[in-house]
Order: sequence, then structure tokens, then C-alpha cells
Amino acid sequence: MTLRAFNQKYLEPGSQYLMILGIIALCQPWNLFLHRYGMTMTLVGLIAFMVTTKIPRDAQPDEGGQS
Repeated sequence: MTLRAFNQKYLEPGSQYLMILGIIALCQPWNLFLHRYGMTMTLVGLIAFMVTTKIPRDAQPDEGGQS
């Protein structure tokens, strides 16, 4: 598995989920640990997403014939 395929399959969605979990952690009132680190989780997810989107995707072969 190449870095581009690994990035597309795991890193991009993982950074998106981390941002979502960070926002949820900020909004919940029950667990002080999650509330304390919710903003950190959101920022790390945002930075990771910005980095992973800069890695170009694998070139996909064209479907169909020439037009």
C-alpha cells in the first residue's frame, strides 16, 4: 500500500473523525477530561486534515474510451 492510498483510506477520514469527536467533547458536560482536551482534539484534527489534503490522490485511469 502506497502512502497516497494509505492517506486516502485512513488518514483523511481519521482526521475528520477526530475533528468531529473534538467538537462533541467540547459540547458534552459529563466528562471533564474530554471537555478539557476537546479544543486540542479539534485543532489537531484540523491541522492533520489540512496536511493530508495536500497529498495528491493516486491517478485513476479514465473509464471508457476516447471521445
